Amino acid sequence: MPTLIKKTLAVAVATTMLTTSIAPALAATPAVQGPEAVADWYQAGQQFVRDAERLRPNLRRAKNVILFVGDGMGVSTVTAARILEGQLNGKSGEENRLSFERFPYTAYSKTYSWDQQTSDSAPTMTAMMTGYKAREGMLAVDHLTARGECDPTVITAHALPTLLEQAAAAGKATGVVTTARLTHATTAATYAHTSVRDWEADANKPAGCGVKDIAQQLIEVSPTVRSSLRVAMGGGRTYFMPKTQLDPEYNKKGLRNDGRDLTAEWINTRGADAKYVWNRAGFNAATPVNTNYLLGLFENSHMQYAADRASDKAGEPSLTEMTEKAIQLLAKGDKGFFLHVEGGRIDHAHHAGNAKRALLDAIEMAKAVQKAYELTDPRETLIIVTADHSHTFTIAGYPHRGNGIVGLVSSVPAVDGAPTVLDKDKLGLPYTTLGYANGPGWRDALVSGAKRPDLTGVDTTHLNFLQESAVPLDSETHAGEDVGIYATGPMAHLIHGSMEQNWIYHVMKTSFDFDDDNRR
Repeated sequence: MPTLIKKTLAVAVATTMLTTSIAPALAATPAVQGPEAVADWYQAGQQFVRDAERLRPNLRRAKNVILFVGDGMGVSTVTAARILEGQLNGKSGEENRLSFERFPYTAYSKTYSWDQQTSDSAPTMTAMMTGYKAREGMLAVDHLTARGECDPTVITAHALPTLLEQAAAAGKATGVVTTARLTHATTAATYAHTSVRDWEADANKPAGCGVKDIAQQLIEVSPTVRSSLRVAMGGGRTYFMPKTQLDPEYNKKGLRNDGRDLTAEWINTRGADAKYVWNRAGFNAATPVNTNYLLGLFENSHMQYAADRASDKAGEPSLTEMTEKAIQLLAKGDKGFFLHVEGGRIDHAHHAGNAKRALLDAIEMAKAVQKAYELTDPRETLIIVTADHSHTFTIAGYPHRGNGIVGLVSSVPAVDGAPTVLDKDKLGLPYTTLGYANGPGWRDALVSGAKRPDLTGVDTTHLNFLQESAVPLDSETHAGEDVGIYATGPMAHLIHGSMEQNWIYHVMKTSFDFDDDNRR
């Protein structure tokens, strides 16, 4: 399971809703907003059908492919984030849609791995990046690889080429952006090959292990990938720093035993137009005019949650801002690009049982998707949005429409015009709409006649509130149900039905024009 990194939690910050909609050709306007007449619902349904009738598959080959992965962003997370975004914008919320929910093609992804019914991020992202189901905890190696394999020649023999590596071989620019550590499983699966996802720095490996750690692999990629990989932004500074070096933002030293400063090596191996940045000032100063290769490491570990980013003392960019800058840098070439963007901290907030932070990070990822759509030509850019796995996150009870999604359940009144009242169970206690099947939010369920705590006077909307859970665990777990896939652009119509997760790779590879620029 992913390591749960606990950060100091700040009090709520404002979150804004998308202000620019996806082009109407992609999907109809959200069903009904404002005052509602009986006929509105019927007319909205008719409009949806008319819009669908105008859809035509884009059979061109993609110049660019962008893969967004909301780590842990299951269907219930998308639903709750949709409602919260709408409510933050002054609406009831249910009629809202996140940016990618207006994409014309959708499907379900089966997230099991070669050896896990409920999977972790390493084999799930490996499936999406290589086209093969893989084993728990392994990155871009086949399922015949032994667990903990330390022989680099064996790893090389079992390595699976990733879409990023294949795009680089085709002369395309490539980039990776995440709010987690750059060496964390999801992003690492685009460029690293290893039998253990936790070998992020050399200090994490067993003594004598010859396989390169993940941070080292990012810097020492093949010459082809080195010239192609123009952007790498996220967290995880200390994994690139020697133990003799102090982090510029915190009183914490690097993790590397080998004495190497990999941030300096990024610049030295990529030339004078390469930059390494670690704060807001450096990020703002790096532009397409003065930068061809950009390494951004904005935290010593994972980046801040979207809700806490404004309080970061050194300043760090949002996922939307990183996505925008990545596209600006990658679009400088004429052969197109591959970009992977991860909303990595959705997963971490869920593990902490902290639904509000998870949902705010999902909303931020939807904003990043919107920005990517605005900055690219939909005729030549395939954008796919999906998740690696789900969480045990639920939306329950019978709350009335517009009930605060992070609040307590209040039901529709029995008499029109009467005020809503909190729903209560047989113990006479209210409960939250959002919850988890397991995790740290467990609050002393009925034992020896005792009641669980009364939440009547508790501010469940507070940023630090942990939703109730059924089974007490220090860290909430992943869940095994399917996750959504949302697509637009060239060959997006290939996303349909119930799909094996590794088929996403095959759709992207088919869409990409690797071989013939005239095949349009």
